[in-house]
Amino acid sequence: MTRGLGGQSPANVTHHLSGIDFPASRADLERHAKDNGAGDDVLDVIRNMPDQEYGSMADVTKGVGEAE
Repeated sequence: MTRGLGGQSPANVTHHLSGIDFPASRADLERHAKDNGAGDDVLDVIRNMPDQEYGSMADVTKGVGEAE
């Protein structure tokens, strides 16, 4: 896990999505996070997010909130 970023926090999820191109599907988010070394805790949050297209990191942050 990345130092200073805790588990399932939105900051940790968005950290692992750094550099992703939008729009992105939930599957795109999961693949990108995995490629960036995300652990199962982050990937589980992404898998529980609504299955939709995300147009920005703000949309991702909202989706993380809905997943919890």
